[in-house]
Amino acid sequence: MTETQIQREISIRRHFDAPPSAVFRAWTDPDHLGWFLNPEQPRPEQPIEVDLRVGGAWRVPMVIDAQTAYTTGGIYLELERDRRIVFAWGAVDGWPELDPEDLGAGPVGTVELVDAGGGTDATFSLTLPDHLSEAAAQRWLDLGIREGWTMTIARLHL
Repeated sequence: MTETQIQREISIRRHFDAPPSAVFRAWTDPDHLGWFLNPEQPRPEQPIEVDLRVGGAWRVPMVIDAQTAYTTGGIYLELERDRRIVFAWGAVDGWPELDPEDLGAGPVGTVELVDAGGGTDATFSLTLPDHLSEAAAQRWLDLGIREGWTMTIARLHL
């Protein structure tokens, strides 16, 4: 019997006809994070919040329908202006639930930006922690996180 290991990283690559500074701003400025929201759903009343510093949080209120709303976002682990953003994905009292005392317990998102002659080659990756069992990692994937992130990032136009 051969055992296969679950892929623990989702990776999405995009090219933008905009400089890295514009792509960085789209990921870190609350006035530019509206692309994160699904345009087919009602707009949330709460504002998008960003505390742009290592240890700071970004929070995006998501509205699915009249009965379903939650907050998502992350806590910044690394910030290198116009080049790299690393965050623990989730929100305190949101989805996925994020424990600020244990930021390594859940998925970590990384945005890498590379100057491509006036444009930007961007790579987003979401990595599931090594400590998760194969079954727990598979449960994350079964939630549709690959599809969700792919659809979300496809909405980013500059």
